[in-house]
Amino acid sequence: MASDREVLRRLASRWMEVAAQPVMPERARLWGALKDLHGERPMVLFETWSLENYVDGSELECTDPQWRGIEWHMRHVIRHAEEVGDDMVVEPVWRMGWHVQGTGYGVEIHSEHATDSQGGSVGYRYKHPIATPGDVARLVPQSWSVDRDASERSAARADDLFGDILPVSLCGATSIHAGLTGDCFRLIGNDNLLTWVYDAPEAVEQVMAYLADDRIRHHAFLEQEGLLALNNNTTHVGSGSPGYTSALPAADYAGRARRKDMWIWMESQETTAISPRMFASRFLPHMARAAEPFGLVYYGCCEPVHDRWEAIRAAMPQVRAVSVSPWCDMPLLAGKIGREVVFSRKPTPAPISGPSPDWEVLEADARATLAAASGCNLEFVFRDVYRIGDRQRLAQWVAMVRRLSGE
Repeated sequence: MASDREVLRRLASRWMEVAAQPVMPERARLWGALKDLHGERPMVLFETWSLENYVDGSELECTDPQWRGIEWHMRHVIRHAEEVGDDMVVEPVWRMGWHVQGTGYGVEIHSEHATDSQGGSVGYRYKHPIATPGDVARLVPQSWSVDRDASERSAARADDLFGDILPVSLCGATSIHAGLTGDCFRLIGNDNLLTWVYDAPEAVEQVMAYLADDRIRHHAFLEQEGLLALNNNTTHVGSGSPGYTSALPAADYAGRARRKDMWIWMESQETTAISPRMFASRFLPHMARAAEPFGLVYYGCCEPVHDRWEAIRAAMPQVRAVSVSPWCDMPLLAGKIGREVVFSRKPTPAPISGPSPDWEVLEADARATLAAASGCNLEFVFRDVYRIGDRQRLAQWVAMVRRLSGE
């Protein structure tokens, strides 16, 4: 049986072979053109991270827990690059992050997962700790710390093992998510989220202000401690795609990443049932305050935004890409954004999931997207697919979209 060292060195060599393919810098250039708002063609991604057993545990050969995690990640990226044929970019570097811990909100947010008939555990529910407006007082300011020694030891171990093949970089945080209403929901629950805006608006205001302050202090801590890294690279920004753009970092960047040099992801799926007017008054100001220090914003995830887009853009003028979910009015939103913001389309997962894909529905969806966004900077990002009968359909969908796009 191969040793952990042999396994990872073999995978590192294959990673570098994939990263060295001439198509990789060309894809990076095309992503940069899209995010610079002069896209040359629709870009296409199929996210495989959510797929059950895309890399099965039985495939892993390493025994050390740290090496098994790295092996899984390497196998996943390599398999995706070899099979899917989308615009994924693989760079010739292995990035590792700093070990940062927070003290928490002062209350515990517990989740309970359910196991389905096939052994999956995607379904879950939360036990919300803030049950009454009076419970808001239980929230306490959070603080953070970084274990630099442990971080450096982990990176040094990886560098020792395969760094001469695949360079190891200990870098700061690149995926910056500030979903305030997600944590608001987890803290108070959906019923309270929908009713307290009427019955206890001061409690909603307190929770949202607390969460915005928490994000701002967290991001400031990361910046002050040198724990941020540029994400205008293969890092997926938001619920979208690689962050390549010439708009970042800021003109006065001197080698140490700051918030204004980076993308941030802001979204509010939990307020879909709240009117645009109430969303704009109760939630959006806090979200905008947390996003303000950053250079660019990717906005949205699974929520429709066509009915509140003007308020979002006014509050966060640095929005550069917007998620266009299956619940979005595509023609209406496309008319509002034109080529000023990337149109980040998310197809409906159901037709490609399960035992057999529905190619008629998938093609109709792609055609509708291309027609609606014909004047936009367009990207397709297929995500939230969990269970499929075969992996071949991923490449088939990518090929279909490319054909319909005229490639």
